[in-house]
Amino acid sequence: MAWFVYLLECADSTLYCGVTTDLDRRLAEHNGELPGGARYTRSRRPVRLAAWAERADRSSACALEARVKRARKADKPDLLSGPGE
Repeated sequence: MAWFVYLLECADSTLYCGVTTDLDRRLAEHNGELPGGARYTRSRRPVRLAAWAERADRSSACALEARVKRARKADKPDLLSGPGE
């Protein structure tokens, strides 16, 4: 099963990073079209998918997510635009 690390751009220009196995479902959840989503994005809708990267397993996806969260805002999309493992 593939895992995705994704970066959302919120309506207030902030960024949100997360991991999922289904990008379409997760984006719909963040935008309120399906139940779920993060508390952070609820007050910052609509959100759009800014970047994503595919990883082979949850462990490597979570490691990349942590790296993205530590990065400067300007560098975050570049961390996800590279090739997957």
